[in-house]
Amino acid sequence: MSLLKINDLKCHYLTDIDTVKAVDGISFEIEEGEILGVVGESGSGKTTVALGIMGLLPENTAISGEILYRGELISSLPEAGMDKLRWKDIAIVFQNGLEVMNPVMKVGIQVTEPMIRHLGLSPESARSKCADLFRTVGLDPKWMDSYPHQLSGGMRQRVLLAMALSCDPKLLILDEVTSALDAFTRKEIRDLLVDLQKKNGYTMLMISHDITFVSSVASRIAVMYSGRVVETGPVRDILVSPRHPYTRGLVHSTPDIFVYKDLWGIPGDVPAGDGFKGCPFSPRCTQKIDICSKASPFLTPIGGGREIACHRGGIAGLLEAKNLNFRYRLPDGEYLQAVDNVSLEVREGEVLAIVGQTGSGKSTLAHILANVIKPECGEVFFMDGNVSKENYGNRFSGIQIVFQDPFSSTSSRFTVLDAIKEPLYINKIGSNGDRLQMVKSALELVRLPTTDNFLGKYCGELSGGQRQRVALARAMVMEPKLLIADEITSALDVSTSANVLRLLKGLQNRRGFAMIYISHDLSLTLKIADRIAVMNSGKIVEVGNSHDVMLSPSDEYTKRLVGSRIGLCCHTH
Repeated sequence: MSLLKINDLKCHYLTDIDTVKAVDGISFEIEEGEILGVVGESGSGKTTVALGIMGLLPENTAISGEILYRGELISSLPEAGMDKLRWKDIAIVFQNGLEVMNPVMKVGIQVTEPMIRHLGLSPESARSKCADLFRTVGLDPKWMDSYPHQLSGGMRQRVLLAMALSCDPKLLILDEVTSALDAFTRKEIRDLLVDLQKKNGYTMLMISHDITFVSSVASRIAVMYSGRVVETGPVRDILVSPRHPYTRGLVHSTPDIFVYKDLWGIPGDVPAGDGFKGCPFSPRCTQKIDICSKASPFLTPIGGGREIACHRGGIAGLLEAKNLNFRYRLPDGEYLQAVDNVSLEVREGEVLAIVGQTGSGKSTLAHILANVIKPECGEVFFMDGNVSKENYGNRFSGIQIVFQDPFSSTSSRFTVLDAIKEPLYINKIGSNGDRLQMVKSALELVRLPTTDNFLGKYCGELSGGQRQRVALARAMVMEPKLLIADEITSALDVSTSANVLRLLKGLQNRRGFAMIYISHDLSLTLKIADRIAVMNSGKIVEVGNSHDVMLSPSDEYTKRLVGSRIGLCCHTH
């Protein structure tokens, strides 16, 4: 039997203006001795869950569903019944000591108060136990006679932890206990919690927006969004292979997990909690379909101790290549195997980088995926259609490619307007007026002028950086679902290259398209990639998330590739 079980819990705050659905039908359970982490952005309902378990929600809260502690329904207990459970069975540590603690009462007295009330200890015995608790949480007992304002933030947090432990509870709820602390103090608190759990076997519900902190302590994670649980699973699985689009965005927004990546957050905001009909994440989701805005998905088991609430079963595949082969015929009649039995997958909204040295087959593979050239054998599927049979390059929301050399991919005889408008004209998309407006919108996306003077300039009059942006605008005007960027910064100087790359990643983050980024430069790749595929002599030799490929490569060629980058970075003479 689970120590704590929550079934379809709803906590709605009733106000004079509207109803705020802070928690809207969540279910989870915690086994005895387990540490469950609950993570999510501010406003996702995490603290409301904690208050609901403790029976501390305000009077204007409408509550339904079940909260069971050791099989007993406690969500409908009167206040007298909940008062018997608090501290002795279930205790909570809040995040802000100055707000929670009585400012005119010494902290030692505040810690002894629950022991006197719930355990029936004498003041002397309670004070003796308080001294022991202070030592347990790493505080000198001399601080018992201090007032809250005389202690640092970390010390106050330890006092609150001592208070929560004072009656030996079976379940400890930790609500954002490190959110206002410095990194050093956070680590001390983390080490203390781990030590307490090992020595005493406490069951913990750890609530935080800091997924790094939670993952360093918890064994399992539940991800909350807008009052609902959208994914649960073992910590390692959630971090390495998140299945819900929101979880992926949350993980990729965490600097401690992807230490080499620039941070781009999740575009948009958490809904206000007033009862969105469909999936609450759909306004921010890169892979939403019609049903996502009409019906809320249920949390469904997917195997391996994981659950997910997504109409598409989690992050969906967008492009799949199977057993691709391509050879170039050399002048002497021999053949060069440029692509050798390559299979890979690109998922909705992700950035997959393909890296390798010059001549490894990267660009040839990119051209096959974009249907610029046909493979000798093998197939490419895009949104369930065969790329070789469906010309996705001529469609809105299809596949677009930006080539390596902006000087050859944009004709010097074309004006900026003609170069960007050409795919619209060829594919008979829009009227002349519509096309002009679409060209201007694309130019705004890539931060180029939209004046008549600039539109009338010939591409040959532009700098390399401007010309590459025009090539990017030409691709963006078709609003691609997948963009293939083939060595697009290799012909540019380092400053222009950095600007183009940040522009490209910014577009990908805001617009939500998937991207295949081709490069021989591992340093640049690490700044934007979610996953990396390493290519050598026409073969994919390793695929993994960018963090793992960088820190623990498995293939020998990848190790040499990573090693060459580290050697260059560390050279100081």
